[in-house]
Amino acid sequence: MVMDADLVTDVVAVDLGARSYEVRIGPGLIDRAGAEIAPLLRRKRVAVITDDTVAAHHLLRLAAALEAEGIALTALTIPPGEGSKGWEQFGRCVEWLLEQKVERRDIVIAFGGGVVGDLVGFAAAVLRRGVRFVQIPTTLLAQVDSSVGGKTGINSVAGKNLIGAFHQPSLVLADIGVLQSLPPRDFRAGYGEVVKYGLLGDAAFFDWLEANGPALSGDAVKRQYAVRRSVEMKAGIVSRDETEEGERALLNLGHTFCHALEKATGYSDRLLHGEGVAIGCALAFELSQRLGLCSQEAPSRVRAHLKAMGMKTDLADIPGDLPGAEALLALMGQDKKVVDGKLRFILARGIGEAFVAGDVPPEKVLDLLAEALHGR
Repeated sequence: MVMDADLVTDVVAVDLGARSYEVRIGPGLIDRAGAEIAPLLRRKRVAVITDDTVAAHHLLRLAAALEAEGIALTALTIPPGEGSKGWEQFGRCVEWLLEQKVERRDIVIAFGGGVVGDLVGFAAAVLRRGVRFVQIPTTLLAQVDSSVGGKTGINSVAGKNLIGAFHQPSLVLADIGVLQSLPPRDFRAGYGEVVKYGLLGDAAFFDWLEANGPALSGDAVKRQYAVRRSVEMKAGIVSRDETEEGERALLNLGHTFCHALEKATGYSDRLLHGEGVAIGCALAFELSQRLGLCSQEAPSRVRAHLKAMGMKTDLADIPGDLPGAEALLALMGQDKKVVDGKLRFILARGIGEAFVAGDVPPEKVLDLLAEALHGR
């Protein structure tokens, strides 16, 4: 833990040998970004890519912090939302970075939520066969999940995150102060990834979230603990399994359902990613219970907590039409977690006891989806 006057910053290391880096978590990090990033720079210039919403609220602060350290900044803004995470904006980012004459030893800054982080990280991965980048995540979801671990990429018409690369950042600065300005829906969506960590491998953390979750939006100390614990869990898993050969797959709890639902809703505001994760976690625990893997209490407890947080928990909570059960199952077939043509699900033997299952009978999934759709 690093302390500076009234500022307290937690530091979580992602141990990957030569690709190791730190995730720094605390208030005021955007205002100190120049000092935090300066030691990484070979020359005092950076290229920043952000979205229009983040730029309107925070870009001037970031620019002032960089300029205070004599670091020149050039910036590109893209439209907000999942619709930007595709070929059009990817090409735009790469061409812009080339126009800025960004070199391999320079730093590109991804300043925004998960869409910006994934998109800019992928652009950095392919630019000149790999340039360094720094993540400054501005949403709860990005701070606890997408900014850590080096997964970068874009969506395809065939499915979510099917085009991308593993490219680790050089540094992550998670300023928890910016979370206070998030719209309530975005904060709740990010919480879907927070609760995932308790469900997949830390029952004590889930207990803590049941008691403290409703206070996170207004309590900075509890909010920082939730972010730190989530990052600690992800950093540990990534350090042991960087490219998802085994244990890292656990981080996809809820995501097989989620990605199919995101595709079905056109990657639109009908369903935010974290909302899909929450619904997916509820469905994964329900499927686990139907397969006799966990008690009936476990899925009930998951749903009760998500509902207490005001979150989506069922397909009925998604506005608009959805395709049928067989069509949703077909969408799951495009997921990255398919191995040898078979779907892999992350299931659970209880709260905090997730595991990878590659032999789930498709008819069981179809029955679950059909009943969930019937309840709409």
